[in-house]
Amino acid sequence: MALLILSVVGSDRPGLTQAIASAVLSAGGNWLESHLSQLGGLYVGSVLVEADDADALRAAVSAVDAQGLDVRIAPAVETSGPEGLAVAFSLVGQDQPGIVHQVTAALADLNANIEAFDTHMSVEPHSGAPLFHLDARLRLPPALNAEAVKTALENISAEIMVDISLTPAE
Repeated sequence: MALLILSVVGSDRPGLTQAIASAVLSAGGNWLESHLSQLGGLYVGSVLVEADDADALRAAVSAVDAQGLDVRIAPAVETSGPEGLAVAFSLVGQDQPGIVHQVTAALADLNANIEAFDTHMSVEPHSGAPLFHLDARLRLPPALNAEAVKTALENISAEIMVDISLTPAE
């Protein structure tokens, strides 16, 4: 069986997840893993599927695509088990342009791999100011420890005025 990734974007409406699930099942595929959400008023996400026949899956997905959903299929890349320490990283601070850029630049400089990355906005309860939240799962290279990552992130935290947390990932 081949591992395939479906990337989906389209107008949000009830039944889209079910339509994709039906397409996968009708093509003899198995739904393994997914990240789906509403973002900017659109339905977006990715689905990892195991399927014997990629062409049958493409045909089944094209019927969903005709309903106003853009679905792309790409082969998954098989990798060996992850090396290095996994850590959970959280950040909260007043929203401002450049937070994601500065944080990801610091992580890239350390050669830390971002395995999962989620952000959202909320409102600060007392002032009503917009708060930016970032939650990520990082994989550190074997030579890098969590304390070095924490130090690098603390070096930028005062500049962008955010609180950070770094804990071992489960």
